[in-house]
Amino acid sequence: MLINSLFFHAFESICCSKIPKMMLSNESLSAPTSSTTCFENGSYTVEKKSVPKSSSSDTPNPPLYIVYPTEKGTYPVILFLHGFSIPNTSYSSLFEFIASHGYIIVAPGQTLFGLFKGLFVASAIGDVDDAALTSNWINKNQGENLQRELPSDVSPDLENVALAGHSKGGKAAFALALGHAYTSLKFKALIGLDPVEGPNTANRIEPKILNYIPQNFNIPLPIALIGTGLGDDGRCGFFPPAAPWGCNHPFFFNECKPPVCYFVAKDFGHMDMVDDWLAWLSGMFVSKTGKGSYADMRRACGGIFVAFLKTYMFDDAEDLSTIVDSPSSVVPVKLNPVLWLQS
Repeated sequence: MLINSLFFHAFESICCSKIPKMMLSNESLSAPTSSTTCFENGSYTVEKKSVPKSSSSDTPNPPLYIVYPTEKGTYPVILFLHGFSIPNTSYSSLFEFIASHGYIIVAPGQTLFGLFKGLFVASAIGDVDDAALTSNWINKNQGENLQRELPSDVSPDLENVALAGHSKGGKAAFALALGHAYTSLKFKALIGLDPVEGPNTANRIEPKILNYIPQNFNIPLPIALIGTGLGDDGRCGFFPPAAPWGCNHPFFFNECKPPVCYFVAKDFGHMDMVDDWLAWLSGMFVSKTGKGSYADMRRACGGIFVAFLKTYMFDDAEDLSTIVDSPSSVVPVKLNPVLWLQS
């Protein structure tokens, strides 16, 4: 089923009746009064490294993929959880774009056993537990574990940490924020990139977090949701939709309390923000893909990450306001809807 505008008009009406203050995309005939560079490559040089699993207490479990700026400084951290059996390294282009704007990205991966377990066990409990292990590893002794993996003059800012995830990892991020596993790390913001609750409403995987009750999530964080317009379309008869209706982004949005931002890349699919080789492979066999540029989709997602985090980490809402006011003027892909519920 394709997401249609009638649903969103109804959805917006529901939101307006329940939330007193909101900003909607409402482009006028006049040009925007400001511009944004969040959809362009940032000014920082970026490096990346893999940190393997080890039995040592000073190394992470699960293995990690870390992308970071190389210039001297202290940078906010994003803990990013990968989708169902998707290698954490296959988000490298997206991660490098975000890191070029001054962010350290830590992405837990999975062992070979974890990969096969993920293919056959319909549960996200292990993903949530791994995310908690990684967050506690990051936070141990005021960040010394993560600092050890970075250049000596590059430091993590543990006062500004965001939790994010794609697909099943988006669900796991919400589950961690809801307290389904313990973490000593305090998060400043939550971002769901086309999160998925399960294969269908009758088979939602554990831990079940959607209750289909408006504003039901007890998450004391600002939230951004980035959905895809083609995610609930199956590729062919052999594979169901990657982000099926009833388990996908509008239903996560329905349960979020403000402040929350909501953007849907109308003409793109569930895997169109990963690296080109996997987006192409997935589009051939697994999930429907859009006709636009994968690079543009990554820039759109990365730019929204940057604008949202600037707003809620550094009290700089200029870029986010520009996106909401004039999305077609600044965003490299078409967004519909564009919502920012503030209170």
